[in-house]
Parts: sequence; structure tokens; C-alpha cells
Amino acid sequence: MANFENITIEKGMYQSGSKNLTDVLETLDPSENYEGTALEGLDAFGRQLKRFDIKVSGKGSDCVEKFFQTSNSSALFPEYVSRAVKQGMEQADIIPDIVATITNIEGMDYRSVASIPSEDDKTLKIVSEGAAIPQTVVKTQENLVKLHKRGRMLVSSYEALRFQRLDLFTVTLNQIGAYIRRAQLKDAVDVLLNGDGNDNACDTISADGITYADLVKLWAELSPYELNTILAPTDAMESILSMEEMKDSNAGLNFQGTGKMVTPLGANLLHTPSIESGKIIGLDKNCALEMVQAGDVVTDYDKLIDRQLERAAISCTAGFAKIFKESSKALSY
Repeated sequence: MANFENITIEKGMYQSGSKNLTDVLETLDPSENYEGTALEGLDAFGRQLKRFDIKVSGKGSDCVEKFFQTSNSSALFPEYVSRAVKQGMEQADIIPDIVATITNIEGMDYRSVASIPSEDDKTLKIVSEGAAIPQTVVKTQENLVKLHKRGRMLVSSYEALRFQRLDLFTVTLNQIGAYIRRAQLKDAVDVLLNGDGNDNACDTISADGITYADLVKLWAELSPYELNTILAPTDAMESILSMEEMKDSNAGLNFQGTGKMVTPLGANLLHTPSIESGKIIGLDKNCALEMVQAGDVVTDYDKLIDRQLERAAISCTAGFAKIFKESSKALSY
């Protein structure tokens, strides 16, 4: 039964453990109740925005003050801020292209697991009748995953923003999300190169420059893992894209027709300015890195609701762990 117009929204809803406000509202007002109606396609938070006639984007976007007309609608504002920040994180996000899995935890202590196979372990041998089956040992890592809290302090007053259009304010929040994601990408690159504190830094291959032959060597050295992702700083991107092998005419036509540029050895080539000049990273994204998140984007809801902005912290806590050490290698040039 649809009851989104009868829900009392209060700041206590933000204290529901790992659930954000949208999750709490979905429990009270499931989206499945709106299938086949004009509200189909909106989640519980979207229906609350419609309830209070708050337009956060597009032509006719409302001003910030629209959120603070009632106590119910003002309690929606921190969730709007969190969602806008997450939108910015997603727009600037290449982390899904380099992590094998994302683990969500509720505490601050997390110890990953690892399997370190020997060359003999990588070969599945024939098991004779009555013989023992070879073992793959999986154990917890010695050191905890280092989690880093990244965020920004939103400093303003309600008076300064009350007549600001929400679509423009969203752009500012998107940028905060982009800053957080870029910082997290830098953390991921550091773990790929230097390990997560468990003696698992990646091996480095030396080269005088970046040639196609060097990329082939990187591909060969990564075996039996698959080279499906290459992270490169700006100067390396310029060198790789300037290779004769990258200037194939058919590849150029494919880029003009589909927007997909040719990539070396079929790997996904990602521009990663956070890598120091003189080094690129090749990895198998399916088994190289684990991302650990302690909760979602957190917004200081008390100040946003009770004090109408003033100073509010927006943060996200995450870290990274190596899964298989040999599934990533660096090329130093």
C-alpha cells in the first residue's frame, strides 16, 4: 500500500546502523508497491522529494530553502547532500575498473585473506587413485587493512545559500565527491605498487622507455594472470598512444565510429595522474585488489538540519588490500 505522504521523517533515521536514509524509507515505503503507477521508477527518497515538490535538477530547479520549509523536508537535506557527493564519486570513478571485489564492513578493523600459491600449486596435477588431493591454503593476512577517512568540510550559512539553485549546488557537491574518489584512487595505486603492509609489493620490470616490446614483456611477465588493465600517468599515456602500433587506420575508424580507442594488447588503458612519472602498472583486475569500505558517504546531519548548514563534514572511509601479489606488476621506464 502506498503511504509515502504519511511518513514522519526525522534525523533519528540517520542512526540506523549501516542503513542510509533511503534504505530506511524503502523499508517503510517499498518501491515494489508503485509498480505500474506514475511513481514507478522513483525510489523512496525520490518519492519524498515529489511529496514536498522539491526539484533538485533540470529546468525549474528549486532553491536550497525549499528543503527547510518543514521539519520533515529539512530532514531530507543530508541525504540529498550524500547522494550528490556519491554522484560525483561515480562520475570520476575508475576504481570499479581496477578492483576485483568491494567489501563493506561496519567496524574499522578488517583483516583480509590471501592465498600465496607456489609455481607447483599453479599446476593442477593428475591425482592418482587413493592419493591426497593437492591443497590451496587460504589464510588471514598478518596486518590489518589501512582504512583512510577522506572528506571535505562544507562551510557556509543558510543565508548565503538559501536562494542558490539546487542544480548549481549539486555541481559543487559533485566536485567534493570527485575529490574524494581521486584521493581513494591514489590510495589504491599505492597499495598496488607498495603492497598493503603484508610483504606483497608488486615486482618491477625495468625498461629504457615505453615501447610496444616493453608492453609485450609486461604481458608475458604477468602470466598466468591476464593483462587486462594498464594504469598510466600522463606522460606514459602520451607515449603509448603515439606508438605506431596504436595508429592503425582501422583502429582509428573504430574510435571515430564508437568512441572506443585502441588499447595495447586489448588491455583497458586508464589515465591515472596519481602514478608517479616513469612508471606504469599492469594488472589482472579480476584478482589483484580488494576495496574495503567502512560505511557509505557520511554527512554530518545534525548541523545540516538543526543549524541549517554552517559547518558540516562529508566523509567516506575506505582502504585497499592486495589479493594475489603476482597479479600486478610495474614497468619502470
